[in-house]
Amino acid sequence: MFIVIVGCGKVGVNTARSLLHLGHEVIVIEQRKMRYDLLLEEFGDNLMLGDGTEIWVLEKAGIGRADLVVAVTGDDEDNIIISQIARLKYAAPKVVARVNNPFNQPTFDVLGIDATICAATNMLRLIMHELPTHRYVPLLTLKRENIEVIELEVGETSPLANRRVSEITLPEGALLSAILRDGKALLPAQAGEILPDDYLICLVEPGIEQELIHAALPEENPAQVQAEGDIDISSGQD
Repeated sequence: MFIVIVGCGKVGVNTARSLLHLGHEVIVIEQRKMRYDLLLEEFGDNLMLGDGTEIWVLEKAGIGRADLVVAVTGDDEDNIIISQIARLKYAAPKVVARVNNPFNQPTFDVLGIDATICAATNMLRLIMHELPTHRYVPLLTLKRENIEVIELEVGETSPLANRRVSEITLPEGALLSAILRDGKALLPAQAGEILPDDYLICLVEPGIEQELIHAALPEENPAQVQAEGDIDISSGQD
């Protein structure tokens, strides 16, 4: 697989190292001369000096035959431009972009850049997962596959509590994939039944989250429970 990586910060360098180790053909673009000089001995012909937002630089790197383009600069605007060029002008089969500021995620979404990675958002989700008071946490979103992975608490009065897994019915479009109990993950068949204070790990189609929350926590306001767990990226500043 031929992969073009734009950005030679820690993320870009470690990604390139791993991909080269796996045997892929990789070219890394870096516009900072000092950074380029520092890495030239290690990467040699796999490293290129230039501004990855400029078309001639991308063409020289071979973007036209790239199987995957990875935009991981420290500037979200640059990553958006690179991703858009790769998708719209060169029809790259796969594009992955780094989101530095989670408040910029909606812009990536609106522009159709669906394969994004945001370290800050992932860290926040991990923190929420570790908090003892959460009831609903969106763990992962696979936009291209149109599926989400969520974590949902089973309360003491939940109609799902103290029932065998085989007896429960979840909304259409939701699949129970694991049960978290006492810090351990159990497959549904291993758990046998669902107990109060368990957490359900479910695969869901986007849009049915509140329906699933209502099934597990009928006494709660689904919209409020979802709002408490969702990470607010509607506004903010760089």
